[in-house]
Amino acid sequence: MRARDLGIVIGRHETGRHNAITDVGGVRVGHVTLLEDGDGGAGPAPAAGAGPVRTGVTVVVPHDGIWDEPVFAGTHRLNGSGEMTGLEWIRESGELTSPIALTNTHSVGVVRDALVRAQVGRRGEGTYWCLPVVAETYDGLLNDINGHHVTGEHVDRALAAAASGPVAEGNVGGGTGMICHEFKGGIGTASRVARGGGRPYTVGVLVQANYGRRERLRVNGMPVGERIGADVIPVPDRPATLERGSGSIIVVVATDAPLLPHQCSRMAQRAGLAVGRMGGTGEQYSGDIFLGFSTANRLPPYAWDEDRDTGRPEIAVRMLAPQLQTMLFDLTIEATEEAIVNSMVAARTMTGRGGVTAHALDHDLLINAMASA
Repeated sequence: MRARDLGIVIGRHETGRHNAITDVGGVRVGHVTLLEDGDGGAGPAPAAGAGPVRTGVTVVVPHDGIWDEPVFAGTHRLNGSGEMTGLEWIRESGELTSPIALTNTHSVGVVRDALVRAQVGRRGEGTYWCLPVVAETYDGLLNDINGHHVTGEHVDRALAAAASGPVAEGNVGGGTGMICHEFKGGIGTASRVARGGGRPYTVGVLVQANYGRRERLRVNGMPVGERIGADVIPVPDRPATLERGSGSIIVVVATDAPLLPHQCSRMAQRAGLAVGRMGGTGEQYSGDIFLGFSTANRLPPYAWDEDRDTGRPEIAVRMLAPQLQTMLFDLTIEATEEAIVNSMVAARTMTGRGGVTAHALDHDLLINAMASA
């Protein structure tokens, strides 16, 4: 179930075929979802490692040859209480050189190491290096996060499962244990297509949504969170030390428009406007980090050897006319907003660690809240 299945249409631009990030040619997505009840579900403070497990891994593959042929990318930080590895090299070089993986906060290291091994497996041994991109949001309210249940094998499986076409949403992959605006959240995706200078360009977005306070939730400008308050659908229990709105959101924006790195950064920045339209404020303990990349320019493998005068000292690239950037901004904002809504509409009620329950956003209540004057 998705927002459009409920009659909720965000923005004015048409969607791609699947209304997903995979509508950008060559982009693939894979999930591995980990669900185990274990023996630690009862009581307020189950032992680490005893479960329940409510987590996973999601990977976004920009194109099949990403290990050998980087693409241009850029990034933006709305609030930095979070982690996305590899960003310094992206800021320095403007290049994305790996798939993008999403998981929980305490599994970033093992997922990063697995991506390094995947690169070595693809390219063989050599004197190259890898700075893969791995992002996180915190699922410790529902998941036994300190049990470290995500392994390198799960990353390998997610990469092997990565496919084009429709993308599973809600309680899947890295989004399995996530909470959004105090409803059950998780993975969401959407896309938009528009013509600039007579040519069609696609923008696709994937989010791992785990942020926000209930009363601030807006959908298409309607105060849904006020109309479906905690007296109607309870909010998850949380310790007093964990501020409401804490969590994070990761947004991955892909496009086939030919963008240079600074244009990718400008596109990624606009995802924050969608988060704001939904009611997010970049709360103190929310890590709101956005990455944008373009598949239009594929850079050649590093093969320059100055001593032997080999390699390619010059590379021809394409660039979108600056006056068309506003069009991409509009597409990014619309797709990000719809992806966040999809993450909640697709999600199902989940009970996890210590009996904490994150309730799904009831579809009938959502429709009624959208229809209210």
